[in-house]
Amino acid sequence: AAVNDFTDCKVKLVERGKGFVVVDERPAVPGYKVEKKEEADEAINLVLKHMGVDCASQGVEMTFGGNLCAVSGIGASASQCVSLARALAAAQGKQLSEEEVNRAGYEGEKGYHGTPSGIDNTAATYGGVLKFQRTEGDPVFGKQPVKEPVEIVYASTGITSSTTKVVGDVRSKREADPAWFDALLGKYTAVLDKGAAALESGDWAALGGLLDDNHKLCQEL
Repeated sequence: AAVNDFTDCKVKLVERGKGFVVVDERPAVPGYKVEKKEEADEAINLVLKHMGVDCASQGVEMTFGGNLCAVSGIGASASQCVSLARALAAAQGKQLSEEEVNRAGYEGEKGYHGTPSGIDNTAATYGGVLKFQRTEGDPVFGKQPVKEPVEIVYASTGITSSTTKVVGDVRSKREADPAWFDALLGKYTAVLDKGAAALESGDWAALGGLLDDNHKLCQEL
């Protein structure tokens, strides 16, 4: 993504085995891996299914590592799904395009998020700073120009949350009051456009203020 940290994965196919075995060596906040295990297993199943692996007749051993700390809000689940897709393709002797890797990552994200936006797996696949828009069809995204490198500092509360539940709550609010949601979306769009301009010009003070505005909108949502 826009940070330098990463998740990697090693995959071994076991011809006479069944099911999958996971060794998770990623750094993580306390409790994350335990609380997310059910979602993680579902995500892994979805990636395997998408890539044509039938665990009823094919065993899979996978080890996750890297230096990206597994914590809610940083895209750890997408990084896990994308790294699995790349490692599994290598084990199968396949050469996937970035679009194919991204699609596999998106399928895996359904295990964590139910109905993912697609932004996390896209960031994990392509890296860098992206401008992303979800549509009724395929999402629209591209590299966001940045005038010069800038340090990104993020902090975790250590709280592990379910994105599936949050997405469901937002959907319920949208269905209950479409006018309120559309007005809020208009505010988001205005912040996005100003933020893109600040990134291109290198106006970090303005960008910081816009990030504060964005957070207030998240709280309102």
